[in-house]
Amino acid sequence: MNSYQKLTSKSLIFSNEQLNFGRLLYEAPFVVLAHDKSEDPIFFYGNLKAQEVFEMNWPELIRLPSRYSAEFANQAARQHLLNEVASKGFIDNYSGTRISKTGRKFQIENATVWNLLDKDSKNIGQAASFTNFI
Repeated sequence: MNSYQKLTSKSLIFSNEQLNFGRLLYEAPFVVLAHDKSEDPIFFYGNLKAQEVFEMNWPELIRLPSRYSAEFANQAARQHLLNEVASKGFIDNYSGTRISKTGRKFQIENATVWNLLDKDSKNIGQAASFTNFI
């Protein structure tokens, strides 16, 4: 949430309950996903809405290489997106097709994708959030 706010100048969660941000994010009515910065990035976070949309439970989602969230034919477009985010810090108008565990395809629209930064502003991964999907 700190990286999101630092890069976009917006809040991901609007609440005065600062002590409960983790719970609020996990139970948010929108998707939030994050992957690490390894050569083949692995998801390490997916809130309940992400688990629902991708039709996976927590253990399945947090060990999934993030490239599997898009069909093979869309891998080049996905990689272009990730490279653009890496260089710009974030984008807030991404649209693309994703695929669930069962093979169900869905379109995401107006997604925000941003770099995850540690306390020293070092890039440690990327995250995405979206509300609109069909």
